Amino acid sequence: MTSWLTIPADSDFSIYNLPFGIFSTAQQPEPRVGVAVGNQILDLAFAADMAVFDAFLPYKQRDVFRRNYLNDFIRLGRPVWQQVRRALQTELTSDNSLLHGLADEAFVSQAEAIMHLPVQIGDYTDFYSSIDHASNVGAMFRDPANALLPNWRHLPVGYHGRASSVVVSGTAIKRPNGQRLPKGETQPVFGQSQRLDFELETAFIVGKDTELGTSLTTADFDEHVFGMVMFNDWSARDIQQWEYVPLGPFLGKSFGSSMSPWVVTMEALAPFRVAGYVQEPAPLPYLSETSLVPNLDIQLEVSLTPANGTADSKETIISRSNQRFLYWSQAQQLAHHTINGCNVRVGDLIASGTISGPDRSAWGSLLELCWGGAEPITLSTGETRTFLQDGDTVTFRGYAEKEGIRVGFGTVSGQIVS
Repeated sequence: MTSWLTIPADSDFSIYNLPFGIFSTAQQPEPRVGVAVGNQILDLAFAADMAVFDAFLPYKQRDVFRRNYLNDFIRLGRPVWQQVRRALQTELTSDNSLLHGLADEAFVSQAEAIMHLPVQIGDYTDFYSSIDHASNVGAMFRDPANALLPNWRHLPVGYHGRASSVVVSGTAIKRPNGQRLPKGETQPVFGQSQRLDFELETAFIVGKDTELGTSLTTADFDEHVFGMVMFNDWSARDIQQWEYVPLGPFLGKSFGSSMSPWVVTMEALAPFRVAGYVQEPAPLPYLSETSLVPNLDIQLEVSLTPANGTADSKETIISRSNQRFLYWSQAQQLAHHTINGCNVRVGDLIASGTISGPDRSAWGSLLELCWGGAEPITLSTGETRTFLQDGDTVTFRGYAEKEGIRVGFGTVSGQIVS
């Protein structure tokens, strides 16, 4: 497809993508629904007023594009999501476009927009689905010969996170206080975390409610999931290590998690499906995959920029990984999440857990990259890091590319402040 709108060839937001988000501007401060196209944002409320969706969207439903979250739009259902996306593709490629002559009113520059959290998150679950990450952590803190706990290859391990502290990209993250047990000590101390870390993750957003007491299968994934975002599960490793026995993560995680502002639909990502890991032993029947291509080939990148770098210093790319390194697929995560009858709701956020690959260049946390603080990494400024310092900015990027088609997420970024 070729658009009459100028879209850079290397843009994450090609005509094949069209992710949804919530934006505002200084001129129009009320948040509303937009779609990223190249370096622009298409105002969907304006598009609706120009009759772009008249063929399938009743007048009363068009107000969903003026809401400050995507939830009401998502509730319209998968057929509507698909129709809106295809109508926009037609508008952006047609010589008879209703919007072509109104581009100055229909579009705003992304550089001039303020992005907001795209969905109202009712619940947030974080999984632990990368076998390379779980093996690294197990080898570091337990027994290298038995790095994985007995249940790990049988089910997707997860925990219930804190939805209220999920923030949109660009929001500063305050270094958390808490208890920690210094090495060699027998009594805990209180103070700021000294081992602050990031976790490279993706997450999917639930697109359809279920009833309490019902379960989903892996085959239900596409019907019940709206799209995906990039996700940083910031982690205070020293607080986490002291508190997690016996019930798991709590204050070491709940102080902040960052998500990208654009939600990439599962339809846009469908061409990039790939096979996952061979699962041994074979999972129980309810976790069996019905798809031969359960994973996604999404290239992931982590960069770190220190606050005190020189004016011409660049960010340092410290990891390159891929969504395909997940052992437990997203469809398996959703099936396991609901197998006990737990209901899910539109806007629920379900994250992958740290995504690490089989070699060091693809590890998704400083805990791994610096091997628990024993092996510092060197930045382009000449500084070294084992864990994050105040002023450091961590940025994730993610995109899929195949046969000249690129579908990306943009970035999720956050700076550590004291």
